Amino acid sequence: MNIEIRNGALELETRKSSRLMIIDEHGRLLLFLYKDEHQAPFWATVGGELRPSENYVEAAKRELYEETGLIQDVDEMLRERDDVYAVARSVPARWLEKYFLVKWPANREVFAAKWTDEEKSTIQTWKWWSLDELLENEASLFKPDWIPDLLRSVLQR
Repeated sequence: MNIEIRNGALELETRKSSRLMIIDEHGRLLLFLYKDEHQAPFWATVGGELRPSENYVEAAKRELYEETGLIQDVDEMLRERDDVYAVARSVPARWLEKYFLVKWPANREVFAAKWTDEEKSTIQTWKWWSLDELLENEASLFKPDWIPDLLRSVLQR
């Protein structure tokens, strides 16, 4: 476990993650339903942790392929997040996340190209969400809870 106490303060391991706001031609957002031992099931974007030699963009492209089967460049970074949480089979850590826009091509199917064992056990399904559908649900169903607002801001451009 990478938790240290320095000068009387708890210090958590810092981990980095690329997240993907994947939007199709109808303005719908692709989200995965996650279920793990840390919290109730929730919907979140595609993405994952950077490998030691990767930067955020490289990790975003790799995660895009591994989790959806799509090979393409990612677009602009939309938002950054700095938060503390635990993911499946881990302890709490400080996560530094960057959210990138991806425009999903028409007539492409999502498929799990290279899911890890952890992903296979925690990702239950995926769904394309319209903004109206996101707004009809409690914000706590989404991690982070500002996902609907970020989709709205992208669609209003």
